[in-house]
Amino acid sequence: MALTVVMVGALDAHRLVTSAVGLRRTISEYALGPTRWVFDTAVLLLAAGSVAILAVLVRRGVARWTSPGSLAFLAWSAGLALVVAFPKHDWSVGPSASGTVHRVASLVAFLSLPVAVALLARPWRRDAAWGRHATRAFRLGLLSALAFTPILYAVLVDVVVGTAWWRVLPLGYVERLLVVVEVIAVLALGWWAIAAAQPAYRPSSTSR
Repeated sequence: MALTVVMVGALDAHRLVTSAVGLRRTISEYALGPTRWVFDTAVLLLAAGSVAILAVLVRRGVARWTSPGSLAFLAWSAGLALVVAFPKHDWSVGPSASGTVHRVASLVAFLSLPVAVALLARPWRRDAAWGRHATRAFRLGLLSALAFTPILYAVLVDVVVGTAWWRVLPLGYVERLLVVVEVIAVLALGWWAIAAAQPAYRPSSTSR
């Protein structure tokens, strides 16, 4: 998980130094150039790490594979994997099936994560053992949802006014803010999973 942050952060640092546009372009545009392998590796590590975190939480009785929160978390991981499998498309040359899948997968990932974290954490917020972990994760889930609202606003402007939604706001910066908040939320679940994996752990509430 930390390696994902370092890899994407290094790409952003390089772009800030070498490009006049700064970070106005989206993160997935890295997949259109020679640094694609760095981007792909970072995203796949995040997806795999998320599944590993969920596996620990399920094994230790914090969640169930079939719970809505777990399914939403798996949707987040699947969305990330599809973002890699179907890289960002250059829409200036016209639409493509791959580009459409990429866009939908990104939307699924960004929307699923806040739902997943909030649902996984909510039943444990008053738990004696895991209340602190659950409350922290729950709040970060809500913050992730809040971080997505500028994009919803841009889409609404597109529908009402007709201005292309990606021109309504500095999409690259907004997307990075959203990604940072969501990765922190995943790290909060990871911290919880590490604590739950300790030998002394015994669930004090019914598994969710």
